[in-house]
Amino acid sequence: MSDFVSGFWGYFISIVAVGGVVFCVTLLYSQRRWLGAKPAGGQAEDTGHVWDDDLTELNNPVPGWWTWMFLLACAVALGYLFLMPGLGTYQGLLGYSSADEVARQQARMAEAVRPIYARFETMTVPQIAADAGAREIGQRLFLNTCAQCHGSDAKGGPSFPNLADKDWLYGGSPDTIMQTITYGRVGVMPAWKAAIDPKTAGDIAQYVRSLSGLDADPERVLRGQRGYQTYCIACHGVDGKGNQVLGAPNLTDEVWLYGSSEASIVKTILDGRENHMPAHGDILTPVQIKLLTAWVWGLSNKPDAQAQPAPPAGPAD
Repeated sequence: MSDFVSGFWGYFISIVAVGGVVFCVTLLYSQRRWLGAKPAGGQAEDTGHVWDDDLTELNNPVPGWWTWMFLLACAVALGYLFLMPGLGTYQGLLGYSSADEVARQQARMAEAVRPIYARFETMTVPQIAADAGAREIGQRLFLNTCAQCHGSDAKGGPSFPNLADKDWLYGGSPDTIMQTITYGRVGVMPAWKAAIDPKTAGDIAQYVRSLSGLDADPERVLRGQRGYQTYCIACHGVDGKGNQVLGAPNLTDEVWLYGSSEASIVKTILDGRENHMPAHGDILTPVQIKLLTAWVWGLSNKPDAQAQPAPPAGPAD
């Protein structure tokens, strides 16, 4: 119930749950005389419906065992609502929570796999990246956790960065990658349509395209440069190479999150962009984050196993 934005829904569900059971019992009580009636003359009433020439539908009274089973089901339902969290915000007498159950299962799983990760706890990211077994674990963690956005090959897609090249919004050092995975990122390009008209935005787009060596109109590039220096230089820098502290992308390479067409760049300028990399610190353990960091870092850095010797195997191996 904590997912609902209003307390009304807690009361609504409670009324529906209890009201449904009460209605069933009331219905059964109102029909008790009919339920206890016996067929006149010992013969059940003929409804007049006949199938296959000799299959006749009869109106037999409900047997007593069915009535008691119905009442027992209602009693079980009320008992469940009393013991378990089925009435709005009421937690139930047993205090059961599916979230707590998931947490206990995760704790048991973490304890079961702890020996597998134990030997990586004291290793550095380059050392882990040089270990074939560690890379395999890191890849599986990536496929389970990150591939939905960045792709199974880690090369990203529209609005999702390519993790296999050396272009980084916030930096590609092991510590920075680990921080990104642990705490997430929120990248915001502000919308400028209140200050920049579409024509000026188009000129700026031409200038930005020219920074990457793309085809651009020289006259519009000159006008766009003035607009860039007025509105864009604070984040993307004088030379357009961005600012990793702010997560402002480099505009001089040929890496584009949303495409390099003038229309796409104009949309970015006028409407802005917002990207959200979710935090995984509560999902993965610190050593899992380290293994995942090593795998991602190793995509654009070729670790030297001899230069980064792994520590001797311990009892956990």
